Amino acid sequence: MTIEALDLPAAEPETDSGDALTLGRRIRERRTELGMTLEQLAQAVDRAPSQLSALENGKREPRLPLLRALASALQSTVDELLLDEAPSERAALEISVERAQRGSVFRSLGLQPIRVSKATNDETLRAIIGLHQEVERLHSERAATPEEARRANTELRAGMRVANNYYPDLERAAADLLDSVGYSGGPVLQQTVAKVAEKLGFTLHYVSDLPHSTRSVIDRRNGRIYLSANLPSRDARAPILRALGSLVCGHEEPKNYGDFLKQRVEVNYLAGAVLLPETAAVESLRDAKKRREISMEDLRDAFAVSYEMAAHRFTNLATEWLDLNVHFMKAHESGTLIKAYENDGVRFPSDALGNLEGAMVCRNWTARTVFAQPDFFNPWYQYTDMAAGGTYWCTSRLENAKEGQYSVSVGVRFEDVKWFRGRETQHRSKSFCPDERCCRRASTELTQKWHASAWPEAATPTSLLAALPTGTFPGVDSHEVYEFLESHE
Repeated sequence: MTIEALDLPAAEPETDSGDALTLGRRIRERRTELGMTLEQLAQAVDRAPSQLSALENGKREPRLPLLRALASALQSTVDELLLDEAPSERAALEISVERAQRGSVFRSLGLQPIRVSKATNDETLRAIIGLHQEVERLHSERAATPEEARRANTELRAGMRVANNYYPDLERAAADLLDSVGYSGGPVLQQTVAKVAEKLGFTLHYVSDLPHSTRSVIDRRNGRIYLSANLPSRDARAPILRALGSLVCGHEEPKNYGDFLKQRVEVNYLAGAVLLPETAAVESLRDAKKRREISMEDLRDAFAVSYEMAAHRFTNLATEWLDLNVHFMKAHESGTLIKAYENDGVRFPSDALGNLEGAMVCRNWTARTVFAQPDFFNPWYQYTDMAAGGTYWCTSRLENAKEGQYSVSVGVRFEDVKWFRGRETQHRSKSFCPDERCCRRASTELTQKWHASAWPEAATPTSLLAALPTGTFPGVDSHEVYEFLESHE
């Protein structure tokens, strides 16, 4: 069976980009020229004034029917409203300031955005823009060292958001693999996965001396896949499918970190799409939505996979098939963000470059509060009021690994929680991050007592300091791998 190499889409701007801001300013300026109030325009297009206010402030983009109605009410055309240039020099300044305040550099400073009003003069706006440009320059200069991995990761996450984390080519590839071995439904068994490997021309070998820096090793010359003999039978399915995924997707040795990360996303996606087949998983989720009982636990149990894989798979299918925007996060017990995805507008912590992994999660978020709960066997539900961005609901569970405990969380905006089990929870929290007063600043009493005496040594992961040599697999000892293959040939 031959399946062509698959590709992920390139990153595109977020919906609250400069285009949305420009459109909003053009709508506001045209309304003002006609002497219309926001309420009058809202009545003309049969919408709430709050909705139009969000459009004029660049926080939402209208669908085409609303855009046509607005153009008609404003005695304009859709093309005129969608022009790229700002309607005036003043509007251009306001757009630049607003865009700067929505950027990752400004958010990383922990400052409260200013509200630009008519009373704010042009000189003040130019000064703010100039200061922001200089801060961006300093951040870029500071980050011009080995930041290839972080930049590549940021670009990859943006591409995933554009695609709603759904890739039809990978879904078809997974369906073809299952069809090739006669899969007819139910959880995908270890035997089924072994048949897939055999169909692709590979035999499985469980060994006790697998190189410590690998999860699996493929011997393409002899048609073998080596895995650790210590894997439980159920958990062996995902490593096998990830190994096969590199063959199905036509992967070659990565040339840079961007290639490596893209390949990792593809094989993880393919493994999830095989173990939770699209047709069956969508049917299960649609039935759960109809009953207003969507649950990651039910999805996990129905397909006999880990909670993390069920949560991942849910993000693949939620937007495409359930019309739900969601977010996912995996956090270490230390508070470090390990993985994250969102298309529902939640603001994850990030560095100045917009990179999420490695940032500290707010102590008040569900992903952190779950660690303090005494009941490890049931999911933890919580509503969190964000300082900017409204209220989000999350469900979270803990999973153990050799590095410690992790929380795996899935969440949605408040207006979408009606479809989920656990919506009746009374647990609620507030988050003001990145304002340090939210959860990162000690009390004045403790600060005064210990500030001059404390001298901790940071436990810096070596992976943060390692640059990627071209033509290698990050974190893998090639010498060890080649010796391993030689000894088993």
